[in-house]
Amino acid sequence: MDTKNNKYINIDVKQYGMIIALIAIFFLFYILTGGKNASPTNINNLIMQNGYIVILSIGMLLCVLTGNIDLGVGSIVALCGATSAIFVVDLGMPTPVAFLAAIVIGTLSGVIVGFFVSVLSIPPFIVTLATMLMGRGLTYTMLQAQTKGPLPKDYTFLAIGFLPNIEVTLGTVKLDLVPIIIALIITVFIILSVIKKDKERAKYGFPTVVKWQQAIVIFVILAILWFFLYKLARYNGIPVVLILMSLLIAVYHFITTKTIAGRQIYALGGNAKAAKLSGINTKMVFFWVYTNMGLLSAIAGIVLSARNASATPKAGDGFEMDAIAACYIGGAATSGGIGTIIGAVVGAFTMGILNNGMSLVGLSTDIQKIVKGLVLLGAVTFDLLSKQRKNA
Repeated sequence: MDTKNNKYINIDVKQYGMIIALIAIFFLFYILTGGKNASPTNINNLIMQNGYIVILSIGMLLCVLTGNIDLGVGSIVALCGATSAIFVVDLGMPTPVAFLAAIVIGTLSGVIVGFFVSVLSIPPFIVTLATMLMGRGLTYTMLQAQTKGPLPKDYTFLAIGFLPNIEVTLGTVKLDLVPIIIALIITVFIILSVIKKDKERAKYGFPTVVKWQQAIVIFVILAILWFFLYKLARYNGIPVVLILMSLLIAVYHFITTKTIAGRQIYALGGNAKAAKLSGINTKMVFFWVYTNMGLLSAIAGIVLSARNASATPKAGDGFEMDAIAACYIGGAATSGGIGTIIGAVVGAFTMGILNNGMSLVGLSTDIQKIVKGLVLLGAVTFDLLSKQRKNA
């Protein structure tokens, strides 16, 4: 290695801190549950149970990056789920029309929040607290405090359906080849992306990560990928909701890393006054961030009602806290506009693994809340202390 010319740099282990923590938490519950949390059935449930939290955490991250949160998402999830259920069950509308109605309601709620925040400059905390109360009240009124269902199969397919299988038998083990093929494609893509990135950095004289350290990181990421997809191959294959989640993650990762809109959000979170002085329309940024949160809340509401095969007045209760916690556990911080879509997703699955593992162990809900609170506080404290030492 030509370290004298600074052609190589050591990997920043702290950058992968939450992935390491996620693996450690999973292995802890693997020991405590006797391997139950690693069963194909449980891995499938883990993905399906956390689909709507992942979707909400994507939108919530954008709010957090601007230095704010959205307290109303849980209520909007319930309202949108109730809307689509009523359209299907009571009005006899086709499922796509019901989905569209829910998306319109969710987006409209986001537009209203965006208007009060950006145009009237009312603090987002107050506006979203109001939407939390109004959204929940409207849901109870629409459903008349009753459960609306059951929902048809073409509706529930979004949350509990699977892609078509290509089933093979290897000895006594039955596998769906679709997850294996997807794992192979992603593996090739990741390796080629790393090689391309290293060539570009070398071309412009930038240092690259030490090769053996980079190899370890790639191995760990691919091991996690293959583990989950192999378990899905042992079950029923790829859940439809996983495809939806993956598309949203890819789209919003691209928006936040490759577009002007994404850079404006980070600039606003880093220093609002400086962002405004640099020519960024901060009001428009606030407007579309909260409009987008309403849209994603609608999608999460559809997924939740599809998974439950019904809409209930209490649906989405506490989801806003799970989404906010996922963002902060994943490394987001209001001071400095730090956080990524991938980090929020890792945070969401960390919370999901905690919930799932504690349920399998048999811990009561009150103890589960204490543990999640401690994990959230510990993750944020560690993150901030690390940044302070780095800046010292």
